[in-house]
Amino acid sequence: MARGEHGEDVHLDVGDRSVRISSPERVYFPARGETKLDLARYYLSVGEGILRALRERPTMLHRFPKGVTGAKVHQKRLPKGAPDWVETVRLHFPRYDLDADELCPTELAQIIWAVQMSTVELHPWNVRSADVDRPDEWRIDLDPMPDAPFDRVRQVAGVVHEVLDELGIVGFPKTSGGSGLHVYVRIEPRWEFGDVRRAALAFAREVERRAPHEVTTTWWRKDRDPATVFVDYNQNARDHTIAAAYSVRGTAEATVSTPIRWDEVADVEPAECTIATVPERVERLGDLHAGIDDVAHDLTPLLEWAERDEAQGADPPVDVSE
Repeated sequence: MARGEHGEDVHLDVGDRSVRISSPERVYFPARGETKLDLARYYLSVGEGILRALRERPTMLHRFPKGVTGAKVHQKRLPKGAPDWVETVRLHFPRYDLDADELCPTELAQIIWAVQMSTVELHPWNVRSADVDRPDEWRIDLDPMPDAPFDRVRQVAGVVHEVLDELGIVGFPKTSGGSGLHVYVRIEPRWEFGDVRRAALAFAREVERRAPHEVTTTWWRKDRDPATVFVDYNQNARDHTIAAAYSVRGTAEATVSTPIRWDEVADVEPAECTIATVPERVERLGDLHAGIDDVAHDLTPLLEWAERDEAQGADPPVDVSE
């Protein structure tokens, strides 16, 4: 068995496969000294949830070969040396006229292999491999500006929940692992990215109308009120990704983007959701996103809102296509 500066290789049983973890004692998260092996074991402990979040989705890897205090590598293409059981999906990037084969998980062992390749964060597209041009997921990203306290994010999340309820749409909230909150909605994969973004912007503008002093939909950062929460509709653009539910973030404290209930929004403390605490939470509560695939919603009402807004002079979404 190989032994390096950071300990002997460890082999983890993941389903029917054995996945090697080299340098298992390398410290990845300095706040509490958690290691690469701790990271792999965390993902094993939330395996059902992280696989649900990533299953059949093109997934960009945020790799930290020396731990989170070192350089970060944004990896679109599958790293070299992958075993033949690691699945990929081919994506085309029109701006560069390039193709890339991205990781496309269908089993937990493929995610643990990504950890072996120093992956900390897993950022899936909002499409599945069966149709990479039509999203099946609408993402609501509540991104606080520098002077916006987290209580303001909580307040805006309440407005988001109110509007979703009025539309008859079920949203699944989670912490971002940073300073914001995300809400995911499964949608029928009938629309391409442009229409999903138009629907997302129309929704964001309705939230802004109801909380005009707390919310902004202004795209250019320099023009935003620094005390507002930006509803980032462009997270639904092609090749824009967000850390998955249960993804660890590249922070010293090993924070996790954690599914929560709507009634937890009022008191959740995102900094307390880490690889040290989330496994117990999942064991106690189960995967709070377990029902996310039960219903796929129709975007037609939101596209009608978009047509109304544009007819009244509102600008269409800023083009941030890759």
